[in-house]
Amino acid sequence: MEIKNLLNYSNAEKIVLAEQLWDSVSKNEIEISDELKRELDIRLQIFEEGKSELHSWDEVKNHLKSIR
Repeated sequence: MEIKNLLNYSNAEKIVLAEQLWDSVSKNEIEISDELKRELDIRLQIFEEGKSELHSWDEVKNHLKSIR
């Protein structure tokens, strides 16, 4: 597969390309293990119950940089 220089495309063109790529992936073909499904269900339940803390991407990056 050849990937052309994305810098030559406008942001709008890049977004359209990303949408087309995303749409080309069939959700039916994505397989996850039962163990991962259970873990995701647990995390979703914890989130829905308001028992989790949410952090911005900048907060996460700063935390990761601080523990190096």
